[in-house]
Amino acid sequence: MQLQLLKPPHTVLWTMTVLVWASSPSIGIAIAQERPPEAAAAPDGRDSAQADDQASGGDELSPEELAELEAALGQDAEDAATSRPPAPGPSSVASALQSMNPDISLIVDSAIAYFSDEDNLQTGGHDPTSTGFNLQQLEMAIGKEVDPYFRLDGNLVFSQFGVEIEEIYATTLNLPWNVQARIGQFLTQIGRINPTHPHSWDFVDQPFAIGRLFGAEGNRGVGVELSYLTPLPWYVEIIASATDAAGEATARSFFGSQDLPVESPLDVQSSLVIKQFFGPSDDLSALWGLSVATGPNATGHDNRSDVYATDLYLKYRPITRQSYTTVALQTEWFYRRRQIPNSLLSDLSGYLYLYWRFARRWSTAWRAEYGEPANTRKGEFEGDYLDPDWSDYRVRGSASLTFWPTEFSRVRAQGAVDVPFWRNDPIYALFLAFEFNIGAHGAHKF
Repeated sequence: MQLQLLKPPHTVLWTMTVLVWASSPSIGIAIAQERPPEAAAAPDGRDSAQADDQASGGDELSPEELAELEAALGQDAEDAATSRPPAPGPSSVASALQSMNPDISLIVDSAIAYFSDEDNLQTGGHDPTSTGFNLQQLEMAIGKEVDPYFRLDGNLVFSQFGVEIEEIYATTLNLPWNVQARIGQFLTQIGRINPTHPHSWDFVDQPFAIGRLFGAEGNRGVGVELSYLTPLPWYVEIIASATDAAGEATARSFFGSQDLPVESPLDVQSSLVIKQFFGPSDDLSALWGLSVATGPNATGHDNRSDVYATDLYLKYRPITRQSYTTVALQTEWFYRRRQIPNSLLSDLSGYLYLYWRFARRWSTAWRAEYGEPANTRKGEFEGDYLDPDWSDYRVRGSASLTFWPTEFSRVRAQGAVDVPFWRNDPIYALFLAFEFNIGAHGAHKF
């Protein structure tokens, strides 16, 4: 009788058992594992079920008790749901993003080169420039989302002579009205080649038109850029930027090496780019761009330079059937006008190349380049303050063959014949270039 008084009510016993078991399954497992074998039978020979039944009074749960237990468990679940922490806000998301390491990649480009003339007229800062071994660059690319509003990307370039910040900029992630902004130092979106890096090129060196107009490193500067994706039925993106107009290697046609002060908005370089994408078929795509860059030059007060450019990229890649074939045609042309004291200089430069990937790991490409001397409106040559020796036409032809052992390495052979008509002999060049890539690197633009 005394034992019966100490026994807890059935509902309390069952509720405590279920809650303890649900909250800590390891407790039940531990109890089951630690129960001695002899406990399976009662001391008086009865089986364990009978002993447990008698210890609990031999009664089963009534419908009222079962309903009470279900109501208690339902109330516990409701309390747990209402006590959950609120959804993470921007600050907690930012903390989570910052806790992750940024994407980092290293890309090394090197080449063995031969030139028939020591004065080889290479204009690219990452081109092989001398006979023998050339370290074109070691690029470190770093990028990661800063928070829900910005992403930060940077490209550091290491050479045998030092380190430079090629690009470092923040990109907005959620501006309204299909607008995106970049703030920092970046390559402008003029044309096809200028905003790219050497590891995405189809040749060892860059077209000489880029170095002639903008400088060895291509057109870039510290500034701001806004891009707008229009709601037109086809892809049309409008990009406007304002950047520094100074830099011998980055803004050669403008202030160039003259670090002149910025006294008004007209003393910065302004650029406007329109890119249009068309898909004539599933296997064929086309990108057509129009660009203009304008800014002051260093020849006198209010003298300005303007560069007008157009580019076209056609790509055939079968996606309706399995194939490694890719055929691409790319061309860019630049028309430059420069005000100088008492005159106006103008010139035309450009290139065209054909690319063919004929196997999974093999491709070839052919390129033709053209540049004319700077002339006045009357057509005669009066001398160019940037290229005083460039007094006649220049053409160059190149051919390359590329092999990819994997997607992380590349071997490329290239030959070129350069004919500057103001010199007596052409310049012959041979390159054997190697590229190696480690780490996480973002996808290249179309």
